[in-house]
Amino acid sequence: MPTTATDSCLEHNARYARGEGLHVATHPGSQPIRPARRLAVVACMDARMDVEDLLGIQTGDAHVIRNAGGVVTDDVIRCLIISHHLLDTNEIVLIHHTKCGMLAFTDDLLKAGLEGDPAATDLLGKATGRSFTPCRTSSASPAAFHAFRGAPEPLDSPRNEANIERLSADVRRGMAAILSHPWIPTTGPDAVTVRGFIYDVDTGRLEEVK
Repeated sequence: MPTTATDSCLEHNARYARGEGLHVATHPGSQPIRPARRLAVVACMDARMDVEDLLGIQTGDAHVIRNAGGVVTDDVIRCLIISHHLLDTNEIVLIHHTKCGMLAFTDDLLKAGLEGDPAATDLLGKATGRSFTPCRTSSASPAAFHAFRGAPEPLDSPRNEANIERLSADVRRGMAAILSHPWIPTTGPDAVTVRGFIYDVDTGRLEEVK
């Protein structure tokens, strides 16, 4: 039997991967502001991931924070601090996924392409399979795109040992960033737990990253 909200989500995910729908997509009526499952989820913005569906959670169960890659940025840390200290969440789940677009570039490559470097523009076009149109200007923001470390691969490449390790490494980095933050307690009566996963977009299954 599930003992935590995260364990329950994993049980739901196994059912989802078998084709069972658990998320009820109707307005539930008046609800309290605090998430019912005391859960905060950090996930990628990828269109193939419906977080509520794949975790089998309902409206009002969890805070869901999404960005490109599901990266634990300063803004994600900001959200998690508010989520925990003001709204009583005590479990954090990080979700990356296979075939992620963040595997297809490096920060320097994308910046160079946007600034108009011809070689970078050509490489980005080949990686994405679309015409990359440079802006031909520089900008101080964003300070980083947080591409996953390692050699870029073509967009939507099938999973393999190398890209799974790149994904796992960033999940671990995100977990470490949360666990080491002085304002997110990991011991004592107010402690949070943090677990990380890779979602396989082809099978619908979550795989835990230790």
